[in-house]
Amino acid sequence: MPVVASSVVVGTEHVAITAAGRSTEELAVAEAEIVTTLPHLAPRAADGHKGMYGHVLVIAGSRDMSGAANLCAGGALRGGAGLVTVATPEPVQSIVATTQPCALTAGLPMNAEGRISASSESIVMPLAAKADVLAVGPGLGGGLGVTETVTALLTLSDRPVVLDADGINVLGRKPGVLRRRAALVLTPHPGEFARLTETTVAEVQASRESQAVSFAREFGVVLVLKGHATLVTDGRRLYRNTTGNPGMATGGAGDVLTGLIAALIGQGLDAFAAAQLGVHLHGLAGDFARDEIGEASLIASDLLTYLPRAFRAAR
Repeated sequence: MPVVASSVVVGTEHVAITAAGRSTEELAVAEAEIVTTLPHLAPRAADGHKGMYGHVLVIAGSRDMSGAANLCAGGALRGGAGLVTVATPEPVQSIVATTQPCALTAGLPMNAEGRISASSESIVMPLAAKADVLAVGPGLGGGLGVTETVTALLTLSDRPVVLDADGINVLGRKPGVLRRRAALVLTPHPGEFARLTETTVAEVQASRESQAVSFAREFGVVLVLKGHATLVTDGRRLYRNTTGNPGMATGGAGDVLTGLIAALIGQGLDAFAAAQLGVHLHGLAGDFARDEIGEASLIASDLLTYLPRAFRAAR
């Protein structure tokens, strides 16, 4: 590693400059291994059963965003999970049970704002102990109950977590809770990543690769920075996705991805491989949907319809 010689101020941030004239963020990207080979799932055994393919606990949804819980659960189910349990506010539970009959459900106490209350933690933690991987955040909204529950899952659970949307937003300026023993995958879009890093969307988009690699390296996470050419990095490796299209810029598409990545972890892939394969399959499903439906009419639930075709094509 070159020795840092000085620093300059860019906006309000100090950026270290090396003797070679490159910032530490640029060096992080330069040192990262660019990954192009896709991982794959092993063929299923003839005598396989649901207990062999992972139990995903989805913690998602609120009174106004029941669809997020549905789409995340659908992503996990279409992603091959053996079991999926959806923990969601009690009034949403019946909606999820009706629209996702292949998933189990658990009702959580709801506060006046229509979001899970602080007492949800006592219900969620035993459920997490029974699951293999957690998908947390889609449609949860904000508030004290969400913040306390997400923080407890990150600090107390020894299960891998895929954290998305409001699960990321409620962390605010406390990224220290991201450092944990078990694997953590973050799936922010540029706005969520900007809030997490206290920058702006413009700054994120101007240096996506360097910021993603540096953040993942600092906190020991797998970061999926969504958008055109979605990036996946663990700070040592960097994958640039090539599938997907503008038709996927629609509400709920990220919820499907969260469940899909969790399902792949539950089936034995490590966090980086699951995120890498997940974004590829997610985008490929979107491409198949675009080819038959068109970009303008593509909606998130179409991704669930075309995921089986994406899996077949990838194999």
